[in-house]
Amino acid sequence: MAESKDSVFVDVEKIYLGGKEHHVRTGCGSVSVIVYGDQDKPALITYPDVALNYMSCFQGLFFCPEAASLLVHNFCIYHISPPANILHYQQIVHRFSFLALSQEFLQLGAAPISPDDPLPSVDDLADQIIEVLNYFGLGAVMCMGVTAGAYILTLFAMKYRQRVLGLILVSPLCKTPSWTEWIYNKVMSNLLYFYGMCGLLKEFLLQRYFSKDVRGSAEVPESDIAQACRGLLDERQGINVLRFLQAINQRRDITSGLKKLRCRTLVFVGDNSPFYSEALHMITKLDRRYSALVEVQACGSMVTEEQPHAMLIPMEYFFMGYGLYRPCQLSDSPRSPLSPSCISPELLSPESMGLKLKPIKTRVSLEG
Repeated sequence: MAESKDSVFVDVEKIYLGGKEHHVRTGCGSVSVIVYGDQDKPALITYPDVALNYMSCFQGLFFCPEAASLLVHNFCIYHISPPANILHYQQIVHRFSFLALSQEFLQLGAAPISPDDPLPSVDDLADQIIEVLNYFGLGAVMCMGVTAGAYILTLFAMKYRQRVLGLILVSPLCKTPSWTEWIYNKVMSNLLYFYGMCGLLKEFLLQRYFSKDVRGSAEVPESDIAQACRGLLDERQGINVLRFLQAINQRRDITSGLKKLRCRTLVFVGDNSPFYSEALHMITKLDRRYSALVEVQACGSMVTEEQPHAMLIPMEYFFMGYGLYRPCQLSDSPRSPLSPSCISPELLSPESMGLKLKPIKTRVSLEG
């Protein structure tokens, strides 16, 4: 990793399992990156959805023991955030002393950005990633993003094809906002501008992230996952969230470039996600030789939190195409809603991507 006073202004040791936070200056502001693992291993970068940070977007997946063993055994993890000001670290340690946070643009305790600062575009956010990779001396990387984060990483893969090994996209976006989404985003933007992270705004965001079963109702109490997310949203600086939301609401349609992607792509989407149809549209535009869709039943957009075990076995077979495996082949997890018997035999056939991935669905038990 190159040492440069111009590109990095603080390195802070964090608590989360030995991870280290770096604040990297880019052409469009500071980017917080938490690095966890052996930096000699292949790199996996993550990028969260609107108003989320690493903890609220990916902890369900990384706290799943089987998934953690698969990912951490094979990769060094780089949790990338959009730009913002420096994290107020002591505030976070006081409340979450067992975790290191990666989100800076939307981070807990982060100082608000000045409204006069230029609004970054989605291209600016994608270009920041190449600056981060260059700073750490990384070549081609594996990418994992959720919804807005999935869009940014897909755009990055289109612009810098030689720097992407593969894409794992969760409830991804690829088109301009529909009228419904555009109106929702405008309402949320106005709420953020005038009221900050108010109760109504949190309800809109929870609808974006989770299925109705997780959000609860008058008859069914709100789940622990939704309650935890609601609590984390309380800590957001409204102006920081507003800027990322505005950038995403001004995104362009990137459908035409999807066929040109040659990296392997694994798409997850919950069948209760408001972006379900967009994920289906995206998979039809990707080259079928290099892509696969996994539909997760009884799940919202954030599969990483709501049904992380549904991601395990598809990711295992996906990584086999790169010669990557879990450190020890354990028996099928009883908690996993997907087992090898659910997967089409063609999935295991070696072809151009090492594996032939076909659209498959998980069957999630609502009892567990």
